[in-house]
Amino acid sequence: MSPLPLIALALAGLCVLFALLWLVCRRLDNYGFVDVAWAYAFAPLAVFYAWFGPGWFLRRFTLAAMGVLWSVRLGSHLLKRVAAHHPVEDGRYVQLRKDWAGNFGPKMAGFFQLQAASVVLLGLAFLLPVFNTAPRFHLLEIIGVCLWFVALYGEAIADAQLAAFKRNPANKGRVCDVGLWRLSRHPNYFFEWLVWVALFVFALASPRGWVAVIGPASILFLLLRVTGIPLTEEQAVRSKGDAYRRYQQTTSAFIPWFPKQPASALTAR
Repeated sequence: MSPLPLIALALAGLCVLFALLWLVCRRLDNYGFVDVAWAYAFAPLAVFYAWFGPGWFLRRFTLAAMGVLWSVRLGSHLLKRVAAHHPVEDGRYVQLRKDWAGNFGPKMAGFFQLQAASVVLLGLAFLLPVFNTAPRFHLLEIIGVCLWFVALYGEAIADAQLAAFKRNPANKGRVCDVGLWRLSRHPNYFFEWLVWVALFVFALASPRGWVAVIGPASILFLLLRVTGIPLTEEQAVRSKGDAYRRYQQTTSAFIPWFPKQPASALTAR
């Protein structure tokens, strides 16, 4: 089967599933579950492409395994977080209710369909290599797998450190600045982006694999400019005030790096 029919089938299936999910979320009155579905959707997509792709079996199996492991881990983490706060909705969707007041239902239905389309678009990283028939791994694919392991491990550690910090009652209202969170204000976002960089590097070994750059490029834009860091930090400043502003002064926003002294400390010198 050629790439276009696979893409069309994947898009049709995901559009139906996200439409059904919209109905469920509407009944639950909590649209935050779309984040969970978005993360989980990549697992069946990766398996679907690997199953029908004509490429080398070990390459298809490796790519499917990468997609499933990352997707299931992230989806399960998000499900636990969203379910724990239900029926309280994520702040992003509370804001959308305000922004789209008067026409919220239809706009949110369209938003869900955009999530389905984004899965297919980003999923090109899982599609292109399954058509590569070369019977051996390219150096770029080996580098991609190694980078993927680093990214998956880093993201899991960042999530675990934040969860452990929040579980401690003594940390209520405090800013998490331990472990990886001492080096970056959003290490989970950084390693999530690194996952897509790894998939892009893996895809580069295949014909037209450069198209997969849309993954890390679009994820980086969303994290830095749209729904990632900007909204997260707005909420953090509202809830933690000056403590988070001091954290912003000393800690890298995205790429893990050594902490720096706050401006007030430098002035005091």
